[in-house]
Amino acid sequence: MATIPHESSGSLPEKRRWSLRLAVPEMWASLAISVMWLVVLFDALFGPDLVSSSLTSATRVPSAIIVALFAYLATRVVARYGFGRTRDGTD
Repeated sequence: MATIPHESSGSLPEKRRWSLRLAVPEMWASLAISVMWLVVLFDALFGPDLVSSSLTSATRVPSAIIVALFAYLATRVVARYGFGRTRDGTD
């Protein structure tokens, strides 16, 4: 009687490996941070200026500066929660 060798228990089917990769929080955190800074880039290129005027002078500030401030704050929060955990689930 012939026996069929079994694959090692360490190898997973290709479909299951992809589902495990999608559950990695570091990937989603890096994607969120990338999108935030792409928004800052596109706002800097195509966004309007914030204009404040008085009787004698006018001030123009690119709106990308305000968006970049909030993107910086959001990057810190996302990085803390996305990259701050160890593999065993403790902080």
